This record gives sequence, structure tokens and C-alpha cells, in this order.
Amino acid sequence: MAFITDTSNIAVDERVSRTPWYRSMLRRPELGALIGAIAVFVVFAVADTTGQFATLSGAAGWTDFAAPVGIVAIFVALLMIAGEFDLSSGVMVGTSGLFAGLLITQLGWAMWPAIIATLLLGAVIGFINGVLVVRTALPSFVVTLGTFFVLKGANLAITKGLTGTVRVSGIEQATGFESARAVLATTIPIGGASFQISLVWWIALTAVATILLTRTVFGNWIFASGGDAVAARNAGVPVTRTKITLFVMTSMAASLVGIMFLLRLRGMQAGQGVGQEFYYIIAAAVGGCLLTGGAGSAIGASIGTLIMGFASVGIPYALWDQDWVSTFLGVILFSAVFINVTISRRARGGRKT
Repeated sequence: MAFITDTSNIAVDERVSRTPWYRSMLRRPELGALIGAIAVFVVFAVADTTGQFATLSGAAGWTDFAAPVGIVAIFVALLMIAGEFDLSSGVMVGTSGLFAGLLITQLGWAMWPAIIATLLLGAVIGFINGVLVVRTALPSFVVTLGTFFVLKGANLAITKGLTGTVRVSGIEQATGFESARAVLATTIPIGGASFQISLVWWIALTAVATILLTRTVFGNWIFASGGDAVAARNAGVPVTRTKITLFVMTSMAASLVGIMFLLRLRGMQAGQGVGQEFYYIIAAAVGGCLLTGGAGSAIGASIGTLIMGFASVGIPYALWDQDWVSTFLGVILFSAVFINVTISRRARGGRKT
């Protein structure tokens, strides 16, 4: 009887083979964003003419920009992983601040009841977006673009009709203003620099979203819904409920940021937040979210937002023309997506998909 003694040429079944650690790392969707963030940080640290960019004071500056954007971008990323978009998330920031401000100044509400009502408004608008998308089978791009224009017009018309201006102000007289401000819009001194408390919210929500996405059944549903909705339904995944829930979460995140701005600025402009929806999508895409759905991470979206924060402070510190900010973000978007695609393709052994 002959025995096989040389097993070096026997192929290992890929289903039971162990993936090398470096290949697992290359498959991480946020790797391209991390590489980009390091590169952008180094560039601005070198180009800095003030000596402040890489200090705690500089960090307070770029996180001040990044945190509000990041809070919404996290949930926009989850929605994109599920294969949908929300173009109304930016204007929802302004709508929420105006709504809370009008409840306080026009109806005499206390601050905390106004905050709760505003978050509920965000949930309702998100629910409407989600139902329209999943029930009508219209592209979420079209549905939420319609919501964007509806809210944009309503913000301006209602605010001017009730106040005679395009701004709501005077909310500091409301009962509970100081306590709400302490929770949502105060500053935290660290090493001589003042960081906005929105940074704490951003970090906490990134952690919650990451756990939700990677450690729960709902997270599996999100990936399945974006990867192949038909196959997911056949496997018993509640795709409709998952997507509606994500639309609700995204709008509520935008409402939270709107409330933060209202408390911080002690008022709200009718045009606040308009255009920010593209920042959220860019942050998610830079962080590894595929526009076709099925891949991405909350951490990646936060890293993408951090890159924007670097640019917002680094460009003026470097004395560059700020008119180039949008161009810079476009280049970063293309570069990060290209790096993500290249790395993930190599990690899969060079196969094109």
C-alpha cells in the first residue's frame, strides 16, 4: 500500500485556510482613508506657517469642523452600506434648528421639550423618506432630493413669515437653555485648548455605530440589504424595515447636529446646513463605502470627516487660497476611492469584480 508523504503540493481548501493578518488588514474598507489621513496630516503639518496645526490648539480647530459633519456622516455611511442615499440630511440640520427655535420663541416652549419634539420631527421625516423609497421603488437619490427642496423652501418661507427675517434668535431665554447647552454645546478644556463637546458625541456615536455594524444582527442586515436586496429578502432579512430604520437614524442624527448649532450660536439661519449633504457622502465614500452598497464602515466615515477637518484648518494655516478647498476635497475623494479599490483588489488576489 502506498502512502503520500509529500503534502507540499496539495492545494488547501480556501474555505478552511487561514487568511494572513496583513491580507485581512488590506481588506478593511477604511484603510485607504487612514492612509489618506496620515498623508494629508503630514502635508499640512509641513506647510503650516503658524506652528499650530499639529498642536492641541490646532486639533481643537480641525475637530470643531469635523465633529458635526462626522456625527451625520456616520449614519449616512450606514445608509450607503445598505445601498441608499439621503440628500436631505444637510438641509435637515437647518430645519431642526429652526423648528426648535420657533417652538421656543413663538410658542414659549422650554428647551428640553423643544429638543425632544425636534428629534421626533427628524424621525418622522426620516420615516417618510424611507417609506417613499421602499414602497415606491423610486431611487433614494430622487426621493431625498425632493425632500431637500421641500424643506429648503419651507425653512425660508415659514421663518420669514413668522419672524420677518431669515433667522431665529433669542432662544437663550428659554427654560433649560443652560443645561441643554452644557450637554450639547459646551467646550471642554484640554491642555490649554478648548474642544467642543460635539467631539465627545462624535467619538461615542462612532463607537456605537461600529458595534451596531459589526457585532449585531442588524449590522448583518445592513450589509445584506446593500449587497443584494433580493437575495437578502429570500434569506429572511427584513430589508424594508432595515432601510426605513436607517433613514430615521440619519435624519435624527441631522436633527441632533441642528440642535447643537442652535444652542451654540443661540440662533439659526434658514440656509444652515444646505450643501453639507455632499460632505457627508464624501466622508462616507472616502471611508470606504461603495456607492453601490454592501461595503463600508463607520470608522472609515469618521476618518474621512477628519480629513475634511484637516483641510478646513490646514489650508488657511498654510496661507493657501481657500477657493481651492472644494477642489482639494474632490482630489481627496478620488484618491481615497482609488486607493481603496486598488488595495481591496490586491487583497483578493488581483481579481477584478
